[in-house]
Amino acid sequence: MNEEMQKTAAKITNGETTIGIELGSTRIKAVLTDLDGRPIAAGNHDWENDFAEGYWTYSLEAVWEGVQASFKNLSDDVYSSFGVRLTQAGAIGISAMMHGYLAFDAHDRLLVPFRTWRNSTTEPASRRLTELLNYPIPQRWSIAHLYQGILDGEPHLPDIAYLATLAGYVHWRLTGQKVLGIGDASGMFPIDPATSDFNHRLIDLFNREISPRHLPWRLESLLPKVLKAGEEAGFLTPAGALLLDPSGRLQAGIPFCPPEGDAGTGMVATNSIAPRTGNVSAGTSVFAMIVLEGELSKAYSEIDLVTTPTGRLVAMVHANNCTSDCDAWLNLFGEVALELGLEVGKAELYDKLLRKSLEADPDGGGLLSYGYVSGEHITRVPEGRPLFVRLPGSRFNLANFMRANLFSSLGALKIGLDILARNERVELDEIHGHGGFFKTREVGQRLMAAAVNVPVSILETAGEGGAWGASILAGYLVNKARWGTLDEYLEHVVFQNRRKTTVTPNPADVAGFETFMKRYIAGLPAVQTAVDHLA
Repeated sequence: MNEEMQKTAAKITNGETTIGIELGSTRIKAVLTDLDGRPIAAGNHDWENDFAEGYWTYSLEAVWEGVQASFKNLSDDVYSSFGVRLTQAGAIGISAMMHGYLAFDAHDRLLVPFRTWRNSTTEPASRRLTELLNYPIPQRWSIAHLYQGILDGEPHLPDIAYLATLAGYVHWRLTGQKVLGIGDASGMFPIDPATSDFNHRLIDLFNREISPRHLPWRLESLLPKVLKAGEEAGFLTPAGALLLDPSGRLQAGIPFCPPEGDAGTGMVATNSIAPRTGNVSAGTSVFAMIVLEGELSKAYSEIDLVTTPTGRLVAMVHANNCTSDCDAWLNLFGEVALELGLEVGKAELYDKLLRKSLEADPDGGGLLSYGYVSGEHITRVPEGRPLFVRLPGSRFNLANFMRANLFSSLGALKIGLDILARNERVELDEIHGHGGFFKTREVGQRLMAAAVNVPVSILETAGEGGAWGASILAGYLVNKARWGTLDEYLEHVVFQNRRKTTVTPNPADVAGFETFMKRYIAGLPAVQTAVDHLA
């Protein structure tokens, strides 16, 4: 072991590290970093949601199976790389998919299966609450799920004692604390920027709205305590230590930073928490986070108003669908290769086929795709119906096919971003990208730049993702006294010497994407027709 590795091993032994764990849509990842944010080791666990009884869900058993597996893989990586056991850390941070609905009774029992962000079953609640509160309440938000349950008269409603997001739930089980980072909390119920807490004026409006239902609780009694980055959020309990690490090696007493949503940790992992900065996470879903200089002029159903982990107002454009249908096509092409006796690895298959999109006509040759594996709230399509359409005169070849599918992955996102740019005159200097959409070098950046029409940058650490962002927030908890603001910690410690690559928009690609979008919007009734007639 060389001298540098020996120093790292000493940091691990002495607890001069932080752990970040993120529960994403298809992967649970755990990372270990030093206190300057440098990644040391990682562990992963793949998982998938289920569609049961009309809802996209994950079981709580699957949550803990995945968290334990990812932590074990992290611990094994530490031991194999440095010859020491992971028994302590300076702090831990939890991150997970935002929004959704986890309702517990007074005995901490889950009342209905976890309803994830992917569900688009709350349109009546979303519409009514947006009108009542004069604030955009997307279908994914916890309050929309709660109110839809009230509208539907669901029998579990009187028994609710606590509402949580996935990150808040995992944090609660590990620490015993019912708290939530302000960024994740802003996807449960609107935040008041002046108080950095849930907006109590709007809570009162909600309580008056549901008072005729005679429920035995008020909304404020169900919600977690809101915390900002750098605030202490509890400690790993002995029971939590065994839950996270059944081997018994991990010591209790490790402090936790506030649990955050994947949007917040994505902002941190891309150093995008200052005004005029933004990031876009593109994978199973796609969302752009634009840090605002001021409030928007009105509420838009296509745009969430959330916050950074420090409480700054953020415009979030979230589309439920991104690469899932494109992945399905690529897997089909992989089957074709196997039938022809060709051994092509997944990475090579993706790289070659996605690169074909760079040879395509700028607009995708007149082809049209909708990768709606699930419903899409921005375009008001209630259920998933993946669809591929072409006209007899369309230029149907592999390059155009790949470009049309990749453009479609960004179609709903583009609609929301155009509202910000055209209606609200929101300006961006650049946007940072991360997620699976950007794995094939140049392709994702170039096509995203065509969609957003600003330079798209990828940091060398972008692949570390939200788990790394959670670990950085844990590191800030340890370093706050020394560095002051989170902005300063990110700028002067974590990202001081990070390299990045930047792709500027190609005018032909931008024009081609605009042409594709006219076709995309015009064809939306075809998707709705598929929903109406194909059960």
